[in-house]
Amino acid sequence: MDQHLNLDEVEDLAFTSLRTAGASELAARSMAKSIRAAERDGIRSHGLMYLPIYIEHLQCGKVLRAAMPSVSRPRPSAILVDAGNGFAHPAIDAGWAEFTAAAQENGIAAMTVTRSYNCGVLGHHAERLAMEGMIGLCLTHAPASIAPVGGKIPVIGTNPFALAVPDGAGGVALVIDQSASVVAKSEVILKSRRGEPIPEGWALDSDGNATTSAEAALKGSMLPSGGYKGFGIGLLVEVLASALSGAHSSRQASPFSGSLGGPPGTGQCFIAIAPDAYSGTFPSHINALIEAISTQSGARLPGSRRSTARLRTEAQGVLVDAGLMERIATQLKNN
Repeated sequence: MDQHLNLDEVEDLAFTSLRTAGASELAARSMAKSIRAAERDGIRSHGLMYLPIYIEHLQCGKVLRAAMPSVSRPRPSAILVDAGNGFAHPAIDAGWAEFTAAAQENGIAAMTVTRSYNCGVLGHHAERLAMEGMIGLCLTHAPASIAPVGGKIPVIGTNPFALAVPDGAGGVALVIDQSASVVAKSEVILKSRRGEPIPEGWALDSDGNATTSAEAALKGSMLPSGGYKGFGIGLLVEVLASALSGAHSSRQASPFSGSLGGPPGTGQCFIAIAPDAYSGTFPSHINALIEAISTQSGARLPGSRRSTARLRTEAQGVLVDAGLMERIATQLKNN
């Protein structure tokens, strides 16, 4: 039977499950908060639906249970974190305080994370920076799933970027969170598990032909959003999240789903900018920009859907599929 859970119960379920599967208390708490935030914002593909993958990867060694992130600061504005092939979230947390302090001190700072893993909803990390009064630009790459335009062999991942902007009053003005592909690969995986077709224009099969089969798409290539422009965005992310961090390339990384291969060893890049170091008029510019968008009938401000979902989830809770609950319980029983 399906269950209604409030957000505290979602977080508790995720934390307990991850601890039982062998995650450290630090890692389990960080991951549980990420799952809670995804469910809160209606991003189900990165919420409890992803928990069985996290458990599987702890069990098969794609995520090392004993990983301890290490942080270094070779230059005043450069923060480097080695996730040690553990979860990304505790590694990001490990460098966060030094990273944000460096940005406030110098006006701008960057933190790279190497030997990392899927970092969940990228926009949440950017939003975290905006809540601290800074512009947040975050980039993460993924195992190769997008072929160059005209080709059929994937060389980059869905490689998303996220931008969050502070409103000057302790809140967030807008959040942009998008991948280089037409749709996040997790949506195709979800369709595959449900045995549902995917819409036309999402992906190609392994022969480079258009397909509506989720299974064929997972063996082929995701289509870049906007053709060569989307592929260009994916390359930008590859340079900053993979090459700059010293992580595996998207071509080298093992899949974020399934048990094949060792740790993915991917990377992230987070850039924080303190607006007041550059302009005293930044808040007024942003407020005027937001007004120019939001006052147009039918126009939608990036990030507004998440805000609406938060209000709904906080009031109604989360409906969790009985099959998902059973899958989690079975995994832990066999741990």
